[in-house]
Amino acid sequence: MDRRQFLQATTAAAAAPALSYAYQKPRRVGMIGSGWYGKCDLLRLIQVAPVEVVSLCDVDRNMLAEAAEIVATRQASKKKPRTFGDYREMLRQKDLDIVLIDTPDHWHALPMIEACKTGVDVWVQKPISVDVVEGEAMLAAARKYKRVVQVGMQRRSTPHLIEARDRFLKEEKLGKIGLVEIYCYYHMRARDNPPDTAPPPYLDYEMWTGPAPMRPYNSLIHPRRWRAFMEYGNGIMGDMCVHMLDMVRWMLDLGWPKTISSSGGILVEQGSKANIADTQTAIFDFDKLKVVWQHRSWGHPPDPKYPWGATFYGEKGTLKASVMSYDFIPMKGEPVHKDVTYEFEQYPEDRTEKDLERHVAPAIRGHMRDFLAAIDARSRPVADIEQGYISASSCILANLSMKLGRSLSWDPAANQIRNDKEANALLRRSYRGPWVHPDPKRV
Repeated sequence: MDRRQFLQATTAAAAAPALSYAYQKPRRVGMIGSGWYGKCDLLRLIQVAPVEVVSLCDVDRNMLAEAAEIVATRQASKKKPRTFGDYREMLRQKDLDIVLIDTPDHWHALPMIEACKTGVDVWVQKPISVDVVEGEAMLAAARKYKRVVQVGMQRRSTPHLIEARDRFLKEEKLGKIGLVEIYCYYHMRARDNPPDTAPPPYLDYEMWTGPAPMRPYNSLIHPRRWRAFMEYGNGIMGDMCVHMLDMVRWMLDLGWPKTISSSGGILVEQGSKANIADTQTAIFDFDKLKVVWQHRSWGHPPDPKYPWGATFYGEKGTLKASVMSYDFIPMKGEPVHKDVTYEFEQYPEDRTEKDLERHVAPAIRGHMRDFLAAIDARSRPVADIEQGYISASSCILANLSMKLGRSLSWDPAANQIRNDKEANALLRRSYRGPWVHPDPKRV
């Protein structure tokens, strides 16, 4: 090396830390589950970071092909990702830095654990698991393989909810809070009763079912309406309560509830194939604070402006919070209202993207930025897998309480329900062979 080359090399090395993020090597991304929310998540990641989506996986060939075309138009390289029908084959390539898991709930645990084993960082949708032991195994895998895992509980990254937490709860504007009500009154439960049919030729229904019990194929199952069945998830409790319970836990810095009790069932909408509860109440007891959940998939909401949200009751005032807004109503003084933040000027493609929840897009972007920052720092993101485990398991325990007809007391140190052998036997669902249920001690 001559003197000129030496000076050029040392000057470039000195300048390297100052290079903007956009000039660093793009992270290589793969996604498992290319349906509705998979695309919502992945396209937000493309918006905020210089990533290269190299692989997509789905058991629906049509959905997979459509996602590959969309990604090619949105990522900087304009390259079409490779496509796979089996997540194991995709992960065996060992050429990924990040994997997004946006499958139905019953397919979260096994791909997440396998991704951790291959050395990638993981984004996994909520709720992380369909049973408690799955979630325990996922947490164990993340810690054993030292992976950063962000759970798609993006209320923690929603701009107006961060503001509400900082402005009113952290500053104790509500005073002592003894009760929080969380709720969902959307008419979201399937009401029809279509006949069973053969699965469409473009869907690998055997692989779609995976470790879940095999049901006859029905149009209610795919696409997007599989939440009608407990075989694949945990009903409205596992879908909607998990968001609001997690939001409350984050806002108030809560851990596990001491006890959980729940009641409900299919009380009104009895004409559908759906087997999830249409009505349910649950009490999450945090000792001096009670968090009460209610859902009804029928009738009117008590407050039409807040059909899905949380109401914090304090001695000095009330705070209502949802994905669309917040309202602070003090006992004395003027109320404060704030609507959701949109970012159409910065991200004009949000206006036209098919099926995008536009009011949620800023929250997903914020959640992705937090995930990437945690990867860089090798730290825990705002919705770390442990938080996902607590929130998902609490909702699963509520369903078990409703099933058994009694309150459950959780022991976080033992990952067991106290003094209830029958309930503990329900913490692990049976897997359909050849799939094997993950063991937290052997991940």
